[in-house]
Amino acid sequence: MIKKHIWKVMFVVLSLMLVAGCSSNSGSSSSDTQDKSKSDTVTLYVTRHGKTMLNTTDRVQGWADTPLTEPGVEVADDLGKGLKAEGIKFDAAYSSDLGRAKETAEHVLDAAGQKKLPIQESEKLREVCFGKYEGDLNANMWGDIAKGLGYSSQDDMMKDFSTGKVTIDQAVDEIVKLDDMGMAESYATVKDRMQSELKTIAEKAAKSGDENVLVVSHGMSIGAMLSDMTDKYKGQELENASVTKILYKDGKFDVQTIGDMSYVEKGEKE
Repeated sequence: MIKKHIWKVMFVVLSLMLVAGCSSNSGSSSSDTQDKSKSDTVTLYVTRHGKTMLNTTDRVQGWADTPLTEPGVEVADDLGKGLKAEGIKFDAAYSSDLGRAKETAEHVLDAAGQKKLPIQESEKLREVCFGKYEGDLNANMWGDIAKGLGYSSQDDMMKDFSTGKVTIDQAVDEIVKLDDMGMAESYATVKDRMQSELKTIAEKAAKSGDENVLVVSHGMSIGAMLSDMTDKYKGQELENASVTKILYKDGKFDVQTIGDMSYVEKGEKE
């Protein structure tokens, strides 16, 4: 009788183990199915901040920082509205650690109905550091660049900018030579830190299954990042709140659009 009882107990235990195993496998299968249903492509919406006080007064603004003006807030709000109207919902948001970038990100997310989404700040997404020219009039900095490159005037240099004879990386690297404070950044330095951070953000998003990511940065640093990522970028200035859309898949970036203002324009109509 004792032996029979033992065998019955063992049978019940084995049955329970089999049921638990099947249940576990079923849960794993469901999880696998869920993972496969996620998109394997990350879409990065890289945005320039809204207009600021120093932008308005035509002064150099790299690591120096000023808040958004009223039009700067409006364009950020319009961007958020336009993104929402397009049905774009962000899974993650990043910004430069400079105030104007974070302020822009806050307005975009608020207008897009995602006020509670955390904004992750990064100093690697900062604008170019212009050294001793920070806060100075743009005319003074560009005038010195022109002289440094052998031009008699800024206007003469700008003519060669339009033909591609002089490039933005040459201008930025000239600032490094002119900066006796030793703080200014080279174009290559900015490109490397921006591309490195974009890859970190994209890889993290891909691993988490995030599909749409907002990245708020700065005009010249975004341009430096794009400089060897695509043939579409020719050194053109990026407007405030413009969107550069980049896809990331299987470790590769694909630049879709550069300086797109259509989201802002759509938001203005909302």
